[in-house]
Amino acid sequence: MGLLSNTVSICQFSVVGELPTENLIEWAGQCLAGHAFQSIEGSSEEQSTGWVHLDDFEAWDFEEPDAYARDHYLTFSLRRDRRRIPGGLLKAHLERAEQKFLAEHPGLQRVPKNKREELREAVRGTLLSRTLPSPATFDAVWDTQSGRLTVTTLNGQTLELFENLFKTSFEGLRLVAVHPMARAAAVLDDNHKEGLQQLNRAVNDTVLDQIKDNLWLGWDFLRWLVDRTLNSGSDYRVTQPGPALDGESFVAYLNDRLVLTGGHEEGTQKITVAGPQDRFDEALAALDTGKDIGEGTLYLEKGELQWKMTLKGELFQFGSYRCPAVKLEKDALTDQHSERMAVFFERMYLLEEGLQLFDSLLNAFLKERLSETWRPPLTEPSTAE
Repeated sequence: MGLLSNTVSICQFSVVGELPTENLIEWAGQCLAGHAFQSIEGSSEEQSTGWVHLDDFEAWDFEEPDAYARDHYLTFSLRRDRRRIPGGLLKAHLERAEQKFLAEHPGLQRVPKNKREELREAVRGTLLSRTLPSPATFDAVWDTQSGRLTVTTLNGQTLELFENLFKTSFEGLRLVAVHPMARAAAVLDDNHKEGLQQLNRAVNDTVLDQIKDNLWLGWDFLRWLVDRTLNSGSDYRVTQPGPALDGESFVAYLNDRLVLTGGHEEGTQKITVAGPQDRFDEALAALDTGKDIGEGTLYLEKGELQWKMTLKGELFQFGSYRCPAVKLEKDALTDQHSERMAVFFERMYLLEEGLQLFDSLLNAFLKERLSETWRPPLTEPSTAE
């Protein structure tokens, strides 16, 4: 689902590097145009990737700023077209080509290895030219004020492809994943950042090590949320910048689905607890055996508005992120372009408000986690003998 859908899976990056001080919009258009999508229809090429418009995957002309610039946002989509040939079909056509070759060379009992590879490539090329490519698009919105870029996929290979193309397109810039420790540092004031750094178990600043060595952060956060959902109430206040007003109240709780993980001799073991939760009995039993909560369905509510997402604690990615529906009042004078712009800005407002509530929730957890009175929730207090 695309960025403008009410439900979408997203991950976020920080854009690192120096932006041009002048003509940012024009520069961005030139960067996108330099690596715009190129169609492979009518050819035998297997794959093509490049940038297209956010709301029209068949448009890749970036000469006009209206195609990709909306206030302080830059919008574009990664389009990847691929041809796929079923293995059985390739095998059948290759056998047919080999039989024809042997019939033309009666002195041979079998096709030589080099010739067989030659026939395979020829057959494959013929089939590719007769196969229509299947398109896939992944939307992106770059907030040039905050430096955050949001991508609508959680697939690791696609994200790597996106990062590489972005780095190639925007010379001097690169993307750094907003991993749990980075997001935690971003929501804390200077007085608390030092305490967070003292808990940092990574030996260096590489993203991979920051994620791998600090899995405790997501685990503790989700365990704390279960405890708060069960025992301490679910009321919080907005403390982070964004569309919602500072100090506004909201509700946050876990329900419906938890995924618990734990070490095992044959690898990581996962247990999924699904369905509306009353007392989280199954989850609590699994936690007692040493399991950790890897992901859960998080609800955020402010007034009559509700956001729902699958929070992946190890990476702080947001799966199936559902925002309140976009509702626009249209009249006879509203043209298609104005409607698209209105939908986009309303959608961004709701998406960012949900993330603002999440960051405020994370801030509440961190202040408790970094306090001297912190005790892991859902554990029995130790008793002196």
